[in-house]
Amino acid sequence: MPVENGMIFEIHDMSFAYDDNVTALDRISLAIKAGERIAILGSNGSGKSTLLKLLDGLYFPTSGEVRAFGQPLTEQSFRDDEFNFAFRRRVGLVFQDSDVQLFSPSVWDDVAFAPLQLGLSRADVIARVDAALAALRIEKLRDRAPHRLSGGEKKRVALASVLSLNPDIWLMDEPTAGLDPRSQSWLVDFLIEQGRAGKTVVTATHDLNIVDSIADRVYVLDEHHHVVAQGTPDEVLSNHDLLIACNLMHEHMHRHKDVDEEHSHPHIHLPSHEHAVN
Repeated sequence: MPVENGMIFEIHDMSFAYDDNVTALDRISLAIKAGERIAILGSNGSGKSTLLKLLDGLYFPTSGEVRAFGQPLTEQSFRDDEFNFAFRRRVGLVFQDSDVQLFSPSVWDDVAFAPLQLGLSRADVIARVDAALAALRIEKLRDRAPHRLSGGEKKRVALASVLSLNPDIWLMDEPTAGLDPRSQSWLVDFLIEQGRAGKTVVTATHDLNIVDSIADRVYVLDEHHHVVAQGTPDEVLSNHDLLIACNLMHEHMHRHKDVDEEHSHPHIHLPSHEHAVN
């Protein structure tokens, strides 16, 4: 499955509606190159999760086209076992809700599931699972039932279940949702590491705090399910009018210290993300 002109995904004038005719995405176009780190920004309901599922071949366009590795992503494409196998080997989706992704009786079984589908030898499967558990520092959870884990632990297991495939492309759906600050920090570091390893990382999020750490380029979806902007993280995050219009930023009344009069202005919290220097 070659990459034409370095392009992983191409979307052309694509729309998607659910069976009840509810529009999720409306005539969007975008492109993602190999090795890029992309953030898809949008408020809840803007279509971010749907877009990732289209990129993963779980949904198919109502109109327009989605291409991956130069080939259309259609139901017909995935009926071809060779294409289906090659695609699933290279593209991994981590769902927002880890409970959707974890279904086996133990952590080890969940992490082993994808490598087993590749037809690898037992020794290779064991090696991949052990490496993924070690990378996410969850070796001690290997025999635990996933439904008994904390939210942060479940997220690590979900990541390990994809990491065991060693995919070229990571699709991340709201990865920091529901995580405590420490868990958010290690997850951001994990995404940074994947980018440094040359992986293509596409992250759907409305968490503006992480964008400048995890993305080189940003697409913005508005509440009408259109792509309304793209640019660098600095360009997008500094465009307060855009962020307010897309319900990613808000204004509120407040009073500063030593100032008597209340006033409003665009308000966003962007705490610094610090790393230890070796």
